Amino acid sequence: MKTHCLRFHPGQDLKQSLKSFAAQSNLQAGAILTGMGSLNQAALRFAANPEATVLPGPFELISLAGTLSCYGLHLHGAIADERGQMYGGHIATGCIVRTTAEIAIAELPNLCLQRVLDPQTGYLELAIEF
Repeated sequence: MKTHCLRFHPGQDLKQSLKSFAAQSNLQAGAILTGMGSLNQAALRFAANPEATVLPGPFELISLAGTLSCYGLHLHGAIADERGQMYGGHIATGCIVRTTAEIAIAELPNLCLQRVLDPQTGYLELAIEF
């Protein structure tokens, strides 16, 4: 297993930056090992909601989890506001880094992670090729 450590800077979009990394690295299969930092605003899609909700920050990025490849990504995150109130959901475009985002990714050899439309769920779901 190969690992990658990334730092994103103020103003960068968390999801778009991870998507760009996967594309530029031609990453076939990866998993988020850990992720933390801070956000000026968050965009989360809460359970069973069709659209993301944009929340004004500041927030601490407490946890980041997910899978990613150059074919797509699926990210979940937990954030906390200045009072410690927690929110969690799907990370959407619009999570803007405030001071830093520090991410460790495991590159998974001999796998290819793709996203394909699942007729049962109506979402792009994980398809694993060995």
